[in-house]
Amino acid sequence: MDAFSESETTPTKNSTQVERKSNLELVVTRTVDAPARLVFDAWTKAELFRRWWVPKSFGLTLLSCEMDVRVGGRYCLVFPHEDSTMEFFGTYVEVTPHSRLVWTNDEGDAGVTVTTVTFEEYDGKTLLVVRDLYPSTEALESGSTAALPEALEQLDELLDSL
Repeated sequence: MDAFSESETTPTKNSTQVERKSNLELVVTRTVDAPARLVFDAWTKAELFRRWWVPKSFGLTLLSCEMDVRVGGRYCLVFPHEDSTMEFFGTYVEVTPHSRLVWTNDEGDAGVTVTTVTFEEYDGKTLLVVRDLYPSTEALESGSTAALPEALEQLDELLDSL
């Protein structure tokens, strides 16, 4: 059984569930202890996003984080890679403040992955649901969603500090 076929939990105050819904879709769910407007800001403001997105265990530095969060706006994340850099980029398709974000992830020859994040607030906490729809099974299996549980733990830490 692969790592995405069953839910996993992390030993922190909030658990993250990772579920493979199909050969093309992964869903990551976590409740965070902050109102939706703060959580949304952490996903849409570059100065906050760069503080939690990259798992510390990866040992990577985010060299650049540009985010034009509006429908049709683009984002670009730049990391060091060997003797050069590696970029991740795409376009925002839907931006509904404090409740929903949808963007594309240009995977080059592998196609385009579409990520949808919803933010549902209950009693001052926010249920985050991250859905990645991949262009192929191969793209899903080589994707970086496995890093999301650690990144979401770091999001919790950031939100605690705000």
